[in-house]
Amino acid sequence: MTAQQAQLIVCHECHKVCRLHNHHSAIAIRCPRCHSQLHSRYPNSLAKTWALTLTSLILFIPANTYPITKIAFFGNGQADTIMSGVIALAKAGMIPIAAVVFIASIAVPFLKLLGLTVLLLSVQFKWSLSPHQRTLLYRMIEWIGRWSMLDLFVIATLVALVRMGNLATIEAGVGAGAFGGVVVMTMFAAMSFDPRLIWDNASPTNGGCRKS
Repeated sequence: MTAQQAQLIVCHECHKVCRLHNHHSAIAIRCPRCHSQLHSRYPNSLAKTWALTLTSLILFIPANTYPITKIAFFGNGQADTIMSGVIALAKAGMIPIAAVVFIASIAVPFLKLLGLTVLLLSVQFKWSLSPHQRTLLYRMIEWIGRWSMLDLFVIATLVALVRMGNLATIEAGVGAGAFGGVVVMTMFAAMSFDPRLIWDNASPTNGGCRKS
């Protein structure tokens, strides 16, 4: 038996477990401890997560095609996209830094978008993935999301430090704004997804609990 079947709801704010009585099912109820409105599932969770994920996918294109930094050294300017910056770092012999930038700026956002898309499709169309597999995928999305801001942190640090007048300047490009949008949208997408939807269609054959 699930909590929903037992008419139990956990408060999203204070995590108190509340019981939903039959006469309350048609009206808005609030937590008796913190008075927050209770929901058995996040309202329109799939629709919101889809909207945020698709927005991230759209922003991912300009984030990788437009310059993310503009560097001017002795009056000579150079604009780099994420990939061209990775290649330039690799050619300069800074392989570890190039690897960090590639993982943080390309691999992590791509894997997060791919994971969100697979998770949404598997829940909405009831794919054959078990609830355990979906839960692992959701945890992976949350884990890799914490590294999404690394590249923006590097750019912000460089912009703040490299202020040498006419000798050298560095500015964030259009791609940096788009990349920041990707990071923020994927963070909101992961937050708007209700992981309890993973278990709504669980059965004894695909990872659900058996009745004793």
